[in-house]
Amino acid sequence: MSTSMSTTAPPLPPGADGTICGVDQNTWDDPRARAPLITGGLGYPEITDTVCGVAEAPRPPRAWYIAFGVSATLTAILGCMIAYLFFTGVGVWGNTNPVFWAWDIVNFVWWVGIGHAGTLISAILFLFRQKWRTGINRAAEAMTIFAVICAGMFPGIHIGRVWMAYYLFPIPNQMDVWPQFRSPLMWDVFAVNTYLTVSALFWYMGLLPDLATMRDRATSRVKQIAYGIFALGWRGSNRGWHRYERAYLILAALSTPLVLSVHSVVSFDFATSQLPGWHTTIFPPYFVAGAIFSGFAMVVTLLVPVRALFGLKHLITMRHLENMNKIILVTGCMVGFAYGTEFFIAWYSGNPFEGFAFLARARAHYAWSYWTMIFCNVVAPQLFWFKSLRTSIPVMIVVAIFVNIGMWFERFVIIVTSLSADFLPAAWDYYSPTWVDMLTFLGSMGLFMTLFLLFCRYLPVVAIAEVKAVLPHHHHHPHPEGHGTPKPVSEVTT
Repeated sequence: MSTSMSTTAPPLPPGADGTICGVDQNTWDDPRARAPLITGGLGYPEITDTVCGVAEAPRPPRAWYIAFGVSATLTAILGCMIAYLFFTGVGVWGNTNPVFWAWDIVNFVWWVGIGHAGTLISAILFLFRQKWRTGINRAAEAMTIFAVICAGMFPGIHIGRVWMAYYLFPIPNQMDVWPQFRSPLMWDVFAVNTYLTVSALFWYMGLLPDLATMRDRATSRVKQIAYGIFALGWRGSNRGWHRYERAYLILAALSTPLVLSVHSVVSFDFATSQLPGWHTTIFPPYFVAGAIFSGFAMVVTLLVPVRALFGLKHLITMRHLENMNKIILVTGCMVGFAYGTEFFIAWYSGNPFEGFAFLARARAHYAWSYWTMIFCNVVAPQLFWFKSLRTSIPVMIVVAIFVNIGMWFERFVIIVTSLSADFLPAAWDYYSPTWVDMLTFLGSMGLFMTLFLLFCRYLPVVAIAEVKAVLPHHHHHPHPEGHGTPKPVSEVTT
């Protein structure tokens, strides 16, 4: 599948000449001295060898096998729970009257939120010319796709009559099937599917030069064919790079509004209702900030062990982790401000039902979940005000896990506490999950981790071409022909 490269001077990877799409990289960042984005004195060949070596190794580390065994087992349990649900009915869940939405929708909103960090890192930070995104964007994009896959599963299985799931799709009117397009649940279908499609295209577009590198370095015919098919004939030509950069920029521009729109539409599931605790206009920006908050926490949770397990500490550096922790701190403060604003709106509106709903969250039967949410989402991230703590691996792992737990409880508090104390006091009921609820949620985490571990094993975890673009100029390796240009991404560097 490999062909020899042209004898003329090869084009530069995006940004290797100091520009991307004509923008000087030196204007992207503060010129003051900062922690380097690439450490260890790595040059172009070393970067390629480090990233490709993860997938080219004959065997992954033992920890990978252990993690894959656990996650694959949980994925199998997920399949069993879904089959049990289909054959028995939604009565196996803890859903009651009036809590018709419970862990199923909580999990859906939580997974969609986790998928936001990948698109923000890839699209918005790319448009703002933030160079530090290059070491983490590939894994974050993959995480986005896998999280949205897990999220999309729950609307399909919670509808009760699963054989009617086709009502969720835009069926032509001549079939006399009339989905309720005025329902925000239908808007969810369009928003999430659009988000998944564009995110997958964006991720795949960024993979093309690196797949060509894997193809050219492959030692077996099967790998050459597999990587060659998905590399779409990439040869690193000048025209190829020009088209690639233009398409990448267009997809970034398309993805940017999705970061704001998708979770806003998800929040409309609640905000457009008349239920006290849901009927509030703060939900769209509040949900978007919370989604970015939980998404970055999941990126930190995944990348800290990945960089240690696969020897990527020189490419995913402490500067990357510290910048993500700063974003977690900022979005955590925004989420905390939104919590306070909700109580203020409930008081200022003079609506006794709204006020009762919010006081019940903090003082009634589910107070334990509310204060767990407050501690995990508001108190724990405040540790990141201190540089020594936000650059501490154990501290950032603990805080990131707390944030993931807290954001799940946020969705639980919003959904369950509002529904459990409905309009008719005689119908109030306390919701408790069943073992099927719990195993289904754990199974979705197993599916997510299984996909992520397979991604780490067979695809470049770090974007080789983009990392090379931010390599300091004094590390550039001159071309053998003396043009002073770096080797093209798809050239074999052995």
